Amino acid sequence: MTYCVAMALNEGLLFASDSRTNAGVDHISTFSKMTLFEVPGERVIVLLNSGNLATTQTVINLLRKAVGSDRPNLLTASSLFDCATLVGETVRAVISQNAGQQAQVGNVDFSCSFILGGQIGGEGQRLFLIYPQGNFIEATEDTTYFQIGESKYGKPIIDRVVKPATPMDEALKCALVSFDSTMRSNLSVGLPLDVALIRCDALRVGFRHRVDVDDVYFGSLRTGWSQGLKRVFNELPAPDWFKPG
Repeated sequence: MTYCVAMALNEGLLFASDSRTNAGVDHISTFSKMTLFEVPGERVIVLLNSGNLATTQTVINLLRKAVGSDRPNLLTASSLFDCATLVGETVRAVISQNAGQQAQVGNVDFSCSFILGGQIGGEGQRLFLIYPQGNFIEATEDTTYFQIGESKYGKPIIDRVVKPATPMDEALKCALVSFDSTMRSNLSVGLPLDVALIRCDALRVGFRHRVDVDDVYFGSLRTGWSQGLKRVFNELPAPDWFKPG
């Protein structure tokens, strides 16, 4: 399992992903789920992936292999929509190819999902959620963020805090709290976390950071959030209609 989140803000795009993969409690590995395609000043594209590790690695390798060839690729596509279409087609082809092996290997889920976001010169920043079937949707003013993987634990805080006008630093803080909530409830999501920020019209990644177990800020954030929740909870009144027997 994994957890990735991306936000489309007025200031730019925010991406964050964990890096834990596991095949049982005794087999845990670390793989980055964030991939960057960039020509500074011309285009910047970030991919986050969730799902079957072999499938996602095959998709990423095929996308990388196409770069520099005469085939359609992420560095020659004329729009982010075309990039999302290309990723969707690659996902669909890889999953279809793996489906033929499913009868041989048993009940294995080969599906995967991607978040693609960035900006190409001449158009605005865009953010897409790509499904295992290869189709996709785009972020809007009403749907300003996407999650893939183990999303349910980290969703409530984002729903309450993040809007298009949310400052980038506040959105990053919210994303990290979202990861803390997820990690506390699901051991299959864990450190390190990868973070990337793209300012609107910068056409390059302006900030990247890996949050590991020694990250002082993340440690203090987790402690402060936990203590704050307990404090607010204790300050809430008991229901006035409750009469203990």
